[in-house]
Parts: sequence; C-alpha cells; structure tokens
Amino acid sequence: MSKGNKDIVSKYHIYLRLEKSLAANSIEAYMMDLDKLLLFMESERVTYATLTYNDLQQFVAQLDDIGIHPRSQARIISGIRSFYRFLMLEGYITTDPTELLESPKKGLHLPEVLSLEEIDSIIASIDLSQPEGQRNRAILEVLYSCGLRVSELTSLRFSDVYFEEGFIKVEGKGSKQRLVPISEVAIHEISNYLIDRNKITVKKGFEDILFLSRRGTSLSRIMVFHIIKQQAEMAGVQKNVSPHTFRHSFATHLLEGGANLRAIQEMLGHEKITTTEIYTHIDRESLRREILEHHPRS
Repeated sequence: MSKGNKDIVSKYHIYLRLEKSLAANSIEAYMMDLDKLLLFMESERVTYATLTYNDLQQFVAQLDDIGIHPRSQARIISGIRSFYRFLMLEGYITTDPTELLESPKKGLHLPEVLSLEEIDSIIASIDLSQPEGQRNRAILEVLYSCGLRVSELTSLRFSDVYFEEGFIKVEGKGSKQRLVPISEVAIHEISNYLIDRNKITVKKGFEDILFLSRRGTSLSRIMVFHIIKQQAEMAGVQKNVSPHTFRHSFATHLLEGGANLRAIQEMLGHEKITTTEIYTHIDRESLRREILEHHPRS
C-alpha cells in the first residue's frame, strides 16, 4: 500500500472511532472489508480516486464467484459505501462510484443453473410439426445464446438482428441499449422461424417485432414462462426453470468456460450503446470472439 493510501486509511480509522463512535469490533470489521477492496484495487491497478462503478461491479461479482454469502456481501458493500462517504466528506473525491451499487438480496437462493445437456433436452423436446414449434425453438436458443431478460426477448425487433455481423441490439432496463453477440445456432433457428413468421397476419404496430403470437402481436412475458415450463416438464427436467434460468445459465457457462468477467457483464446489460455507435463504440469483433469462443453453442 502506498504512503498516500496508508494515510487515508489511517484517517478513515480515526473517523470511524471519533466521528461515527463505532465499537472496536465494528471498526475492525470495517477495516477488514476495506482491505478486501484495497487488494482488488491493487490487482486492477486502480486507486480509490479512479475506481469506477464497473470496477465495483466486478469486485462484487468476484465475491459472489468465490462463494461469499449474500449477507456478508451486503456487509462488505456497506463498508465500502462508508469509506467513499468519508472520501467525499474530506474532499478526496468529487463523485461517489458506490452511489448506484446495489446490495445482494439477503436470504434468497441463487437461481438454478441448467447443464448443457438439460438445455439440449429442453430444446429437443419441442415438436417442430406444431405451428409454433420453430418459433419456440428459436426463442430458447436466443435466450440461452444471448442471456436476455424475458422483457428484452419479447420486445426484440427484427431490424435489430444483424445476421451478417452476428449481433443483436437489445434494449434493456431504463431504455439502455447494448450489442450482444449471437451464436450461429441461434441465427440458424431464427432464419428457419422467419419462414413461419412470414405466413402470419401481423397486427398494426407489431410489424417489426421478431417473435409473434399466432394473433400477430408480441408475446407476453407469461406466455414465454409457459413455453419454458412446458418444455422443461416434457424434457423431464426437475429443476424450477424460468426464462431467467436460461440467462443465469448463459453467464455461468461463460464463466466456467473462462470468459472475461467484464465482457459477460456487458452482455448482461451493463453497457450503454446508442444506435449510431453500433459499429464504433466497441471493438465488436474482439467482443464477439470473447463470448463465442467460450459459449457451449459455439
């Protein structure tokens, strides 16, 4: 630790003792949690002044990845927020990167993770002779290949699928847009589905929606849940399966395959990309390689 950092940490210790009037064991817990962040900063070669919200997300993801319980994660995050409030009060920084950082929900189980074999069996259980069979197959491949939220899937537009480039443009929470690499398998299933889609009489206002109901409108979230529950049951998968299970499995399989954590975070919706930045905001080819090289579907 540099001399400057040591001085700040020492002042923070005094701040906790005198201004916050914390007990000795509470101060020790705060300092131990701060040590975890300082070690992370050292490994990432960032300082308390240059640490960003994205850095903090990576730090929390690493805590989760090594099995730190959500309650302990929440305590560590609370300690980091306290340190950054101190830095703001003392004038060391002008913006607080912890402001938007969310604590994990306590007492909740992690979502189920499907194995590749279970995903294959669920998709294989779809009857392609049925009118919506190919559509449902394409839906499940897109959910797994791209890690989409169910709301992102139901609002996905045909014009946002870049078949040649191997990307889809997704509008996530807060109307934030991002580019997501899409596997060749998913592209193939979408292309097959378009044959059936072209036979549907589309209602006005839904012309550009990719996945349509038989009435020519967008699918509801409940309908997607129903499709997945039904196919999981038909495949004999005993787990509690939902659209989010596919999203969580997407991220887990990429991590297990050795993909870069930052790239996965971007794919899950932590990067804002406007329409005009589609070819300039990121090195799309290297990002596509990062995801597709580590995704089982590739």
